[in-house]
Amino acid sequence: MMTVETARITTTGRPIAYRTKGHGGGPITRLMSPGRVGEMVKPFVFLDHFDFSGPSDGGAVHPHSGIATHTTLLEGSMIYGDSTGKSGLLHAGGVEWMRAGGGVWHGGILPAGRIRGFQLWVALEEPLELAPAESHYVDASSIPSNDKVRMLLGSYGELRSRVPYPKPVTYLNVKLADGERWRYEPHATHDVAWLAVSLGTLGVAGVSVSREMVIFEEGNQAIEVVAEGDVDFVIASAVKHRHSLVTGMYSVHTSPKNLVIGESGIRDVASSMSLMPWRPLAESLGEGTSSRALPADRLTP
Repeated sequence: MMTVETARITTTGRPIAYRTKGHGGGPITRLMSPGRVGEMVKPFVFLDHFDFSGPSDGGAVHPHSGIATHTTLLEGSMIYGDSTGKSGLLHAGGVEWMRAGGGVWHGGILPAGRIRGFQLWVALEEPLELAPAESHYVDASSIPSNDKVRMLLGSYGELRSRVPYPKPVTYLNVKLADGERWRYEPHATHDVAWLAVSLGTLGVAGVSVSREMVIFEEGNQAIEVVAEGDVDFVIASAVKHRHSLVTGMYSVHTSPKNLVIGESGIRDVASSMSLMPWRPLAESLGEGTSSRALPADRLTP
């Protein structure tokens, strides 16, 4: 169960509807999954925060359908590989965008050193929900940014993400120094918004937020924050996804019919890809590792 810190906090500024420290207790903290929390801020339906020391084999090569996964590395690096045929090394500050669509498999290998960041799932609508899989790996040097903000997905002001995604969405990584104030103004059409703190403490809506996720009440009001010490966080907003969330173990779709099609697509891809399903990526890429395993990103009861 998610840990609910408060059902509602009424203060000046945009009110908080929900906040959570998530669950997990280890190197990976599950802050959001489809269900109550995912329904509140869909198309954002899943969020993991990870912070640990490698090396690790990254868990087994595993599938998805109906969603796009967005992984941002705030520290560390990752060797990646996926069933579209792409593989390589993603450095600190980089972004992995895996649009699973009608079915994809992927995995990672984590070298020695600290590895910290977020993995987000974005629920897709037709026709992308069942479209052929597409992946993009964006180096830190190619991510649009200014003195405080890095553009992870969508657009914000003059910043435009290098990730091709046609829906109205904003997803940012923000770093503030102690005492700095920052104001986030969502697009006028966006009605859901949230933020999650990776490092440090952030003052928002009259409370202090540290290593947790905050969901704001629906609307397009601005969000004002102040850094209580140096802080590193992500913040996102979007037009609310209009469909129900129909979930499988590794999939989210808009209908039971499309879930069946997506899971069939996963099996079809597995039968023809060069990666070995349910095995560490190192076995497919020939990369050696003596590391421990991590759980694959999947939905849990």
